[in-house]
Amino acid sequence: MPLDSFIALVGILMAAAWTPGPNNMMLASSGATFGLRATIPHIAGVSLGFGLMMFLLALGFGEAFDSYPAFHLTIRWVGAGLLLWVALRIAQTKAPGEPGARTKPLSFVQSAAFQWINPKGWAMCIAVIGQFMHGDKLLLVATILAITTMLGGITSATGWAAFGKFLRRWMKSNLHLKIFNLSMAGVIVFGVIFILWTGAGA
Repeated sequence: MPLDSFIALVGILMAAAWTPGPNNMMLASSGATFGLRATIPHIAGVSLGFGLMMFLLALGFGEAFDSYPAFHLTIRWVGAGLLLWVALRIAQTKAPGEPGARTKPLSFVQSAAFQWINPKGWAMCIAVIGQFMHGDKLLLVATILAITTMLGGITSATGWAAFGKFLRRWMKSNLHLKIFNLSMAGVIVFGVIFILWTGAGA
């Protein structure tokens, strides 16, 4: 991959990884609720899971996926439903120590599996693959895409989780945490509505 193309790839992936989306809202909520250290498995799952998804789609799984429009549509609506469920869980999150509070954030496996039903992730993969997957060294290019995606994911996931933990220091009561988590849930709901309304990621 030429250097100018690689620089463009890094810029695109970093911009996409850092913008608000389901992953980042969940990570910010987890950082605020459980702290940065406890959120590390969630961070790793997002980063490695999304990188693996990029790699597999780049090697042709995306074309197979597009060959079955009904399956594509099903994934979109199932993904939207699960995102709304995630938003509900975030909105209902209680501060540690409260009755019924969750004792730990998402695990590595849970957050890695979540990437496959994340509409923003699909849209990002399809856009990047369409721009950069060409030439005769497709395996090498797919590997570069995957590694760059993982590195971008690590920085953004860690940054958003740290942002949540930082804000937690300024929250003087559990009510402040509740308002923050409701805000994160609201962003996810808005994103789902936007995706379904505009067809983004289709």
